[in-house]
Amino acid sequence: HVQLVESGGGSVQAGGSLKLSCTASGNIGRMYCLAWFRQAPGKEREVVAHLDRVGRMSDYRDSVKARFVISEDSAKNTLFLQMNNLKPEDTAMYYCAANSWCPNNPYVVGYRWNPTHWGQGTQVTVS
Repeated sequence: HVQLVESGGGSVQAGGSLKLSCTASGNIGRMYCLAWFRQAPGKEREVVAHLDRVGRMSDYRDSVKARFVISEDSAKNTLFLQMNNLKPEDTAMYYCAANSWCPNNPYVVGYRWNPTHWGQGTQVTVS
């Protein structure tokens, strides 16, 4: 069983930064793919960034590229999302997720990726 707990959300002005954390516990060893999702009110959940722990590769949704950075401290079983130059359209509930595999391209329009493990979410509000 895997448990994920996010923290670090809050309210920030446009142009500001936040760093989200997601601490994992349980049998995280076989969760080879970690990701951050977000869901804004009235919108569908979307993947923001993901990290392939085996290939040591990461990728991002186009709208956050060059602004967000996903990283991991494997010794502490913690996933991070550094968010810079935040915009009002980044306002959403942010969730971390873990899955045993990474899809080739989860950013394709219409692709539905549902990782097996989810955190409870942390709210990010940009004004």
